[in-house]
Amino acid sequence: MKKALLLLTFAAFSTAAFAQTQEPMKTETKVRPNGTVKTESRTGRTAAGQAVQNTKEDAKYAGRKTGSVVKKGARKTGRVVKKGATAVKDKAVDVAD
Repeated sequence: MKKALLLLTFAAFSTAAFAQTQEPMKTETKVRPNGTVKTESRTGRTAAGQAVQNTKEDAKYAGRKTGSVVKKGARKTGRVVKKGATAVKDKAVDVAD
């Protein structure tokens, strides 16, 4: 599955690079609240280039979502293990007495 997705991504990138047209550059300037200025320049995208951009954004979102779920599961597992260890310790103390 990973190899297929990787191959598809590379194909999309190569198609996007091949299909780029010469359009005038767009420059955006943003002034941040702390006073610094960020300038971003980009050319227009073709349909293939936009599809690659959307795929990249979707993959980033999915990665974040998956990471959150894994982190939550790890926390829950840690709590259960700690609770079980405490129960075993308490039972061992009762048997020893």
